Order: sequence, then C-alpha cells, then structure tokens
Amino acid sequence: MPALIVYCSCPDAATADAIATALVDERLAACVTALPNARSTYRWEGRVEHSDELLLLIKTASERLDALIDRIRALHPYELPEVIAVEAVGGLAPYLRWVAEQSGVDA
Repeated sequence: MPALIVYCSCPDAATADAIATALVDERLAACVTALPNARSTYRWEGRVEHSDELLLLIKTASERLDALIDRIRALHPYELPEVIAVEAVGGLAPYLRWVAEQSGVDA
C-alpha cells in the first residue's frame, strides 16, 4: 500500500497548526511536518505575487487522499490551496506500515 507525501502551503502558523492537528486527529494523516520560512512566487489573477508561507509535508496512505483533500479544502483559507500528492516509492518498511496504520488503513 503506497504511502504519499502531500505538500500544502499555508499562510501562517495558526492555519498550519489547525490543518496538521485536524488531519492527524481524524486519522487522515500519520504525521505532518511544518517547514517555516517558505517563500512562494506565483502568478495569480494576472500578477506575479510573493508570499511568505509554511509548507506542510503530510504523510498519509494513498487510500486516504480524497478525504484528506476534502478536509484541507474545508479548513484552508486560500481560494485555491496547494495540495500536491507524491508517491513514496520506497522507505523503511516499518515506518511505511506505521503511516498506513496511523492513517486509519490496515497495513
């Protein structure tokens, strides 16, 4: 069962903490790591924008992705939040089993 790393940028620590806590508490993710001091440059509504953000690295089971996306959309203040899932093609087997178990999936 594949593990995923889901990237999600947040505008501030309060938003990042709220999303991380909800995802882990609701067993949609095993672990969420918040990386501070991310600087995003992007085009939005015809202008180049720059934002200081926190980047969440969300570890989850692939079976939980749809529910995880729905929960982020419900909690995130952005009109179009960044939610990008990348499959972990390998890793320490006991850790990957733990990710599945903590995400509410039988390993």
